[in-house]
Amino acid sequence: MSVAKVSFFVTGTDTEIGKTFVSAALLRGLTHAGLRAAALKPIAAGAYERDGVWHNEDADQLDAAASVLLPPEMRTPFLLKEPAAPHIAAALEGVTLDMARIVDSHRAACELADAVVVEGVGGFRVPLTPTEDTADLAVALGLPVVLVVGMRLGCISHALLTAEAIAARGLKIAGWVANRIDPNMTFPEENIDTLRTLLGAQSGGQPGAPLLGVVPHMRGASADDAAEHLNIDTLLARLAAAAGR
Repeated sequence: MSVAKVSFFVTGTDTEIGKTFVSAALLRGLTHAGLRAAALKPIAAGAYERDGVWHNEDADQLDAAASVLLPPEMRTPFLLKEPAAPHIAAALEGVTLDMARIVDSHRAACELADAVVVEGVGGFRVPLTPTEDTADLAVALGLPVVLVVGMRLGCISHALLTAEAIAARGLKIAGWVANRIDPNMTFPEENIDTLRTLLGAQSGGQPGAPLLGVVPHMRGASADDAAEHLNIDTLLARLAAAAGR
């Protein structure tokens, strides 16, 4: 399908729920759809040094999935060494997490690619400064949101609370992805069906969020493997609708 330039913000119901893996799968899906896809990981906490260069595992995973590689300083304007909450790591390193710098990086990335996937850090309300959090970052970027739901006990409440927080900031949810992180979860299909109904319901005159795919628990799977379980056409249609195209 013919699609103009698109970008969206990926958030999750919590940390360690496979947000980076799903973001990588979305990058591969966009590439398979014929788009030149780039990744932005604006803030990454936890770095290691290799050959004199500082790396972050999540950022490296996104780079491996992208079809357009951005300069590291554009892809990750704030690379923090300490593997801690970003506001804590930034304070330890004397760094101010500046929204304007991230917005500038995103604008530059959009000049280099057809699609830019912006992955947040942790959940939707992770503090970044004493007065701002990742929700403020999503607002500053003005992007539709893709919500990654880690399928485990308690995920329904976490997903609904996150969706409410997204809507409260005036942002649109382009869709959500069910990521089967717990292979031993009981009644996974029933939980997914419940979320499909509740997240998909129209609210406040706004259309509900469609399920973009269910990523099964796949130990050692690649981003290409996971991309096969995502409906990229639905995502692109939602992004076009959000942009008024």
